[in-house]
Amino acid sequence: MTDDTFTERLRLSRPKPSDLDAVFAIQSDPRVWTHYPSLRHTDPAQTVEMMRRWERSWADAGLGSWVVRLRDTGEVVGNGGCTLLGGEVWNVGYRIAGDHHGRGLATELARAGVEAARAIAPELPVIAYLVEHNRASAHVAEKLGLALVHRAPDAGNPDPEAVRLVYADPPLTPEQLAATLT
Repeated sequence: MTDDTFTERLRLSRPKPSDLDAVFAIQSDPRVWTHYPSLRHTDPAQTVEMMRRWERSWADAGLGSWVVRLRDTGEVVGNGGCTLLGGEVWNVGYRIAGDHHGRGLATELARAGVEAARAIAPELPVIAYLVEHNRASAHVAEKLGLALVHRAPDAGNPDPEAVRLVYADPPLTPEQLAATLT
């Protein structure tokens, strides 16, 4: 999975160091982090470390987060895809630039990630984890056919009222659920 993947409107590419500035611009935008503001990147070093984790997923699992570009313009509009957690589950994630919210790009990206993960290791469940008040993200998970399998306080979240949701298909074993919560 090293070549670009194309969807109707998107070009999904394995990240390169030259993508850092565009990815940092998205990760540092407060509009992108309204549901979990403490995770907003304030220093490019945070984005470098995140991109290193993506690269480890690509090296270890043959799949990781992509940099997302519009097919017609080449503009970087997000990142996401599927990464392997604990060797137990595929985690589908999606982060879209604030100027492009509400256009269905997260769903388009997430569907491509799920298809790629299932092509590599179809026996592993696909999960999405998110905070409960992020209804847009939950809606994407539901459109993917994932079902709510876990609801509990979000350990480590600076907001003591935050609740973590885990969506999955199929239902998870205790070991698989544990891999999503670490």
